[in-house]
Amino acid sequence: MDIIDLLTDLIDEDTDQPRYQFDEEALQELMKSIEELGLLSPIKVRTTNNGRYKIIYGNRRYKACKTLGRKTIPCIVSHVTDEMEIYLEQIAENLTREGFSPIEEAEAFNKLLHDPKFSSSTKYLSSKLGKPESYIKNKIELLKFGAAVKKLIVRGTEIRKDALTEDQLLPLKDLALEHRDPLALIVAKDELPVSDVKKIAKLFKDKDISAGTKDKLLYKSGRELLETWSVFEHNKAERAKQAEPKPAPAKSEKPAKPAKAEGAAAAATTTAATTAEAVTAIEEELKQMLASLTVHSPLTQEAIHSHEAIKPVDKALFLKDIDKLIDNMEKHLAEWKLIREQAAAGAAE
Repeated sequence: MDIIDLLTDLIDEDTDQPRYQFDEEALQELMKSIEELGLLSPIKVRTTNNGRYKIIYGNRRYKACKTLGRKTIPCIVSHVTDEMEIYLEQIAENLTREGFSPIEEAEAFNKLLHDPKFSSSTKYLSSKLGKPESYIKNKIELLKFGAAVKKLIVRGTEIRKDALTEDQLLPLKDLALEHRDPLALIVAKDELPVSDVKKIAKLFKDKDISAGTKDKLLYKSGRELLETWSVFEHNKAERAKQAEPKPAPAKSEKPAKPAKAEGAAAAATTTAATTAEAVTAIEEELKQMLASLTVHSPLTQEAIHSHEAIKPVDKALFLKDIDKLIDNMEKHLAEWKLIREQAAAGAAE
């Protein structure tokens, strides 16, 4: 493998390469290292038809040398022309670098799988890059999230405020689009561990909870969502116990009823069943409502007066959110008061 010095003016960056995010602080540190010790690792380039060279890997080192005004840079020159081979080599090299973000990695895998220029397969990528197929598939799942969430995704497993690991995000990947990103932002803000994210995801996947109730849950904090999950699971377990078949009472001989009496009994049973279905529906709605609420605890004076610290530019949005909350709660309150009055009147008859 020959290493030669090439004029930096003859080298072009590869704008189509997998890595495109470069941290300015890290670049400054690299420039300082090059000034003190020189460039310790050559970059790799390939020849092009016009007598110039294009970078295969080493864009950051090239940027640093050019910014420092270096006329030449040590290079490994490749004559490979196969685009697939070049792109795979770029990915493999960047996988060893700390700055290669999970989203850049996911986009690179996705490109190899779906770009007509490559049209590869997960199995082929796995064999070429030495990564399990599940690793590649999980990376691509990150692309389901929106731009605001993608910006927060970091490498590793350390839980940090206003950052997201892949392990934190994956339990949310199959949720409805309107719930997926808002929940991810709550997870980032409240630094929720993966075990808690899985509980919240389970809550939002439950088909017994209406979409409207789930929308309301998005106003809660991570801690409140976990409390809601706990209450809901407890209520569900209680309902399951109540639904368990009870042992049939011992048979006893009874005198046969006249046909007319049997008809009346059947009618009464039908009426009772219909009423039970209606009650069950409203009870279910009530339980869902209770599950979505946390136990009230009075706000501290410090919390109440903290609104004074809200910036004037954000005050209008803050007041709008309060109005929305009050309006929503008043509607619920009026509806449930009416139901209670009707139920109480029925019980008194």
